[in-house]
Amino acid sequence: MKDKINLLFKPFVFTLIGLTFGYTFLHWIIFIELELFQLKEIIISFGIPIVLTALAAWFILRPRFKILNLEAKRGNWRDFYSAIMWMAFTAPLLIAQQYVVSSTGKLTELNSINEINKSEPTKYYTIKNFFIDKFATGLHSAFDVSGKNSESFNMHIYVALPIFESLKDTTIMEPLAWFGIEYQKTISNRLEPNEKEKKYQEFAKESQLDFEHKNVSEFVYLDRIRHSDKREGYIEAIKANPKYIPNEIILEPINEPFEARNGKKLEWIIGSSIIGSIVWLIMVLVPKIDENELKRIKEGKPDYKAQKEFQEFVGFLKPKKGYFITPILINANIGIYLIMALMGFGFISFKGQDLLQLGANYGPLTKNGEWWRLLTNTFLHGGLMHLLANMFGLTFVGGILEPKLGKLKLLTFYLITGILASFASIWWYEAIISVGASGSILGIYGIFLAFLLTKIFPPEFSTSFFISTSIFIGYTLLMGLAGGIDNAAHIGGLLSGFVVGLIISPIIKNKQKIKRLNKTKKASLLR
Repeated sequence: MKDKINLLFKPFVFTLIGLTFGYTFLHWIIFIELELFQLKEIIISFGIPIVLTALAAWFILRPRFKILNLEAKRGNWRDFYSAIMWMAFTAPLLIAQQYVVSSTGKLTELNSINEINKSEPTKYYTIKNFFIDKFATGLHSAFDVSGKNSESFNMHIYVALPIFESLKDTTIMEPLAWFGIEYQKTISNRLEPNEKEKKYQEFAKESQLDFEHKNVSEFVYLDRIRHSDKREGYIEAIKANPKYIPNEIILEPINEPFEARNGKKLEWIIGSSIIGSIVWLIMVLVPKIDENELKRIKEGKPDYKAQKEFQEFVGFLKPKKGYFITPILINANIGIYLIMALMGFGFISFKGQDLLQLGANYGPLTKNGEWWRLLTNTFLHGGLMHLLANMFGLTFVGGILEPKLGKLKLLTFYLITGILASFASIWWYEAIISVGASGSILGIYGIFLAFLLTKIFPPEFSTSFFISTSIFIGYTLLMGLAGGIDNAAHIGGLLSGFVVGLIISPIIKNKQKIKRLNKTKKASLLR
């Protein structure tokens, strides 16, 4: 028990405390106090924390799990332990980022809105003299998806109103600041486009009715909006106002006491840390100790098996003979996602409008001459989960097929089936924004399925992989039928790949036959 506490529980607690306090302090000093960088709030408060906790759980502490006997008849429990540790690290760290923003935010009391540019910018404000022009409204609608399988469709309406010192100042072309109101509603992403449009119209009417009865001058204090998707939504609403020159100071009303701004965040940080630690302690104490691993760790000997596992993991991203194009495609997709995230387009998900600007497939634009979208959309993804799911599928099928096809054929078929999948999308749907490598990947799966059916692979291999591949394809298409997913691209990619596989399978078989004959001749000569 003592060894478990010293080698697994204490490092867990120290890492938890170090991550929570360390990154939260860096967040405050770099992004709040000194404002050295301008990153979106979701990157600072969500993206960076989950990456840091994942690195700590999987690469720093996971190797120590080997002192526990986690081998079972149904597999190894180390991945499960790693996931629990990651969640235990992540929960308090995410809450801490919200807490540091609200708790360190200063409240500035202004006699007039005219003073807002004369004082040091702060997070919160109270204003005695101001006038909000409710009849000079700027509006902007935005949509995004969320959830594990993009099952939620989020609708936003941003309202921006100019703020002046008094009514007579409304003749000034540039307001001192803008008053922001956000309306938000979430519906199922599985609804058909016409049903979504109907739901949006209902949401718009509800929002308009609420706005008409809202007294915008009644609030306790104002929150200055930081760099985020919400801020961008308000800026677009400001630009839509035809009367006034845009100003990027956006203030959102808060109707609760300033002292209550932190809510119960601190209690949740402490509570989630304690619960995570207790759960981890129980998980550490239950399994038996592997004495050989314990001895190795105490003697300070290197873990060659762990090093090999890490090398194999990195190997999925490293081009090598027989596996050259697949990692390049994976790296290209991941690289484009990271560039989009760093440019501030988002992290968990991206907006449809941003995806359109970057090359998403969209019938009205593609058919109007922007045919390059048929290819560029296959390297874009709607969000993190979309990317991870596709790259997992590509790693599996690419690793099997590339040695059979060769790097140039795999790349060619990947691109061709992706383009054909994009054609299927704009043929079936009049106007949807389509992105993702899934059309290309299902194209490669189509080739793989054709190879299995035409017996390119040995019988024992074909039987087991035919079942697993059919389940994967069936699940993907079934999820597409549920709505919110471009199933036309999936089917187009799969069918085009299957046809390609049937066409080239005789060529592959002939090459295999020639190769076997050459081996036989060589063996005969050696005798």
